[in-house]
Amino acid sequence: MIAVFATPEDVETAFYEAIARADLAALMSVWADDEEIVCIHPTGQRLTGTDAIRDSWRGIFANNPRLMVRLSRGVRWSGMLLAVHNVVETLYIGDERRPHGPMLATNVFQRGASGWRLLSHHSSTAADRDAAETGVAGERNANTPRTLH
Repeated sequence: MIAVFATPEDVETAFYEAIARADLAALMSVWADDEEIVCIHPTGQRLTGTDAIRDSWRGIFANNPRLMVRLSRGVRWSGMLLAVHNVVETLYIGDERRPHGPMLATNVFQRGASGWRLLSHHSSTAADRDAAETGVAGERNANTPRTLH
């Protein structure tokens, strides 16, 4: 049975819960049925397509069967057919209480006939821990005019 996700938030929750359980089948069930899906891990390699993404997560779970990702500082844009979430990920491995990261992640979701699905996941190491957690570095002043290109 194919899971139907009513919202992008449902997809995102299922994605990170699958990571915490090292459940490859559940993790792959959140992805769009499209060979152009993309996953970029913090190592920087771009993986395109179901097979490449499945193989990479299989390897991750084989080496780290207990991962937990805490999300914070979410910024979300949503339309009728596409949604983009930018979040800060903090990773906990096994029984370690020391967090790894933070990482900055962008998740792109697409709505289709079978509900919302993950189209792209891009996670990279944050250059500045304080900026990632507080969102202060690079913020524009609220009084600065905004130009869209």
